[in-house]
Amino acid sequence: MIYPKIPLAQSIIEICAAKGIQNIIISPGSRNAPLTIGFAQNPNFTCYSIADERCAAFFALGIAQQIKKPTAIVCTSGSALLNYYPALAEAFYSQIPLIVISADRPQSKIDIGDGQTIRQENVFLNHSVFNANLTEEASAENDLKINKAIETAILQKGPVHINAPFEEPLYEMVSELSVEPKITSLEEVLETKIIENEAEIVSIWNSSKRKLILIGGINDVNSIDHEILENFANDPSIVVLTETTSNLHHPSFVSSIDSLITPFDDADFKDLEPEVLITFGGMIVSKRIKAFLRKYKPVHHWHIDTLRAYDTFNALSKHFVMEPNDFFNNLLPKTEFASSDYFSKIDTIYDLRKTKKQEYLSKIGFSDFKVFEKVIGTLPKNSQLQISNSSAIRYAQLIDIDPSIEVFCNRGTSGIDGSTSTAIGAAAASGRETIFITGDISFFYDSNALWNSYIPNNFKIVLINNGGGGIFRILPGHEEKPVFNTYFETSHKLTAEHLAKMYQFNYLTAADLPSLNQKLELFYQSDKPVLLEIFTPTKENDAILKQYFKELI
Repeated sequence: MIYPKIPLAQSIIEICAAKGIQNIIISPGSRNAPLTIGFAQNPNFTCYSIADERCAAFFALGIAQQIKKPTAIVCTSGSALLNYYPALAEAFYSQIPLIVISADRPQSKIDIGDGQTIRQENVFLNHSVFNANLTEEASAENDLKINKAIETAILQKGPVHINAPFEEPLYEMVSELSVEPKITSLEEVLETKIIENEAEIVSIWNSSKRKLILIGGINDVNSIDHEILENFANDPSIVVLTETTSNLHHPSFVSSIDSLITPFDDADFKDLEPEVLITFGGMIVSKRIKAFLRKYKPVHHWHIDTLRAYDTFNALSKHFVMEPNDFFNNLLPKTEFASSDYFSKIDTIYDLRKTKKQEYLSKIGFSDFKVFEKVIGTLPKNSQLQISNSSAIRYAQLIDIDPSIEVFCNRGTSGIDGSTSTAIGAAAASGRETIFITGDISFFYDSNALWNSYIPNNFKIVLINNGGGGIFRILPGHEEKPVFNTYFETSHKLTAEHLAKMYQFNYLTAADLPSLNQKLELFYQSDKPVLLEIFTPTKENDAILKQYFKELI
């Protein structure tokens, strides 16, 4: 086998192999040549070459999102490293393990005017779970730091940074290792499966007649037992609100939170006000539910997560450091159903909302809302849906999605910057047919995502082009003025036609319902990557959406 001559590079590569790291995304460069040589010529690794570091990091995030294991990204020195930051922040807040391995100049070359050199040590300190600042020579101390970084990424489900200084020459190779790095054993952490102060928790649960369960994004779609969901559904004192990214389904659950609560008046909000709020899963998309729970605070807010608990509603009273499945398997057998009309009241309202929604959708014209209804309604069963941020994920929250379809969105930081790259990485890792729904600003912002040699043939993009950032038309305070159009909405007249041609995607367009129906058939039949660009009316979209909430009553 061929190895880099530099011992420190050998140590990093050998420890990664021993720890079971398989996927390495490399961005071309010179200073990281020792790492590139070693990773690319070792059969233990699957290596990808992606030139744009920001896209490379989000691509890695998509892989890690799917395989639930750390994915490594490798870059050269200088500003290349800083381009990883958006994906690292997303990984930090979404609890996705990423391993950044950055090549650096030796310490003596920092801040003396040498090219492609910045202060790389601890550059991700605020959004990482471990930072390993290595010294130039291979050593037991360095080995321990590398081991610790990888183990922390696994245990804390987050991004880590390994910074490795290399001196020239960088391209020399040898046929035998010159180091035998120390490999530490991952200390297995026994997860808690017993509820602390159980008697008190059971008592509160049994005496509460209004229990609201709010479920955010969940990447592991099989993490909650079916029996637990059935218990929720059968308890008259429980209302379950699920976000699209929760990937949990039951006919009794409220799957469109905004459709339920947007038309509420004070009396309705009082009826929904919970005594106990139980949350688990990732970040919440719905701004309305956050505003509601901050105003109508529960007496008890319990969050269940093995790592963190955010006080999103300024009411957090208990953090159960457990897997949600373990928590409920422990709790529910000891509880009993409370006599309550909590569920029946909300269910009656939600049934009415669903009827009103169908009536409204049947009469509206061609628009963003109509397009989302049509596209989501035609998604193939057992496919994967990736959604970009801003208005795209909010529209998706209003439409029922087949339970066989897994849904993902970068909601850690809710940025538009890497949605396409993440979707491509997820598609490459999962092997499943993947449909990515995106808005125009998000798509064009991350257009370098298509500069990628690993896009599967079953990857499909639905680009909804409404000529600008439609989310800003939905938010309060929008006025049709030049300053709004230029600096908020980012009005444009771009299309993706030439991008699709350059990156060898099949390209389809639609601008009305008949053409959309026709092109969707061709879209799903495509045997290579395909992009369907749907042009919707800029000025009508927000009015149609706002009217929807008025007609739900």
